[in-house]
Amino acid sequence: MKKSIKTADACLAALFTAVIAVISQISVIMPTGVPITFQTFVVALCGFVLGTKLSLASVLTYILAGAVGLPVFSGFRGGVQHIFGATGGFIIGFLALAFFCGIAGTRSSFMPRLFIGIIGLIICNFIGVVQFAAVSSVGLIEAFLTASVPFLIKDIILFTVAVMFSYKIKSLIIKIKK
Repeated sequence: MKKSIKTADACLAALFTAVIAVISQISVIMPTGVPITFQTFVVALCGFVLGTKLSLASVLTYILAGAVGLPVFSGFRGGVQHIFGATGGFIIGFLALAFFCGIAGTRSSFMPRLFIGIIGLIICNFIGVVQFAAVSSVGLIEAFLTASVPFLIKDIILFTVAVMFSYKIKSLIIKIKK
């Protein structure tokens, strides 16, 4: 028998979609065209808290909302052209990040959560770098140095904070659902 999504879970997924959209607006565009944002933090937190199914639904909803033109991407931008643009690979990569963080969220101890989640972060960055290289007509190493390296320390710090916050948020949600 299929397990249906409860209304509370659907609301949580929608809430995370909205938070990703809002947090995306807090950005600083770098000279390379890649914005500094806190999206990685929220997408990771979404995965850790909601699990794979709901976090993928939440992130996919965010991507589709942006694709149809809603201004949810950084800088209040929307439209499918941003998904196929230089930084669109990072947006698509959020799906891998949410998936792996969703898997990691089922682990109770800190290090496995962090390690499994970082695999998602690496895949997200890989997809972003490959698309950045293709769209910008630069080599993979130059794309990595331009579009990924300057953000890695920020992402790893925020990622670690997301793991720590996820414990408290998940326990609050469990208390509220009772």
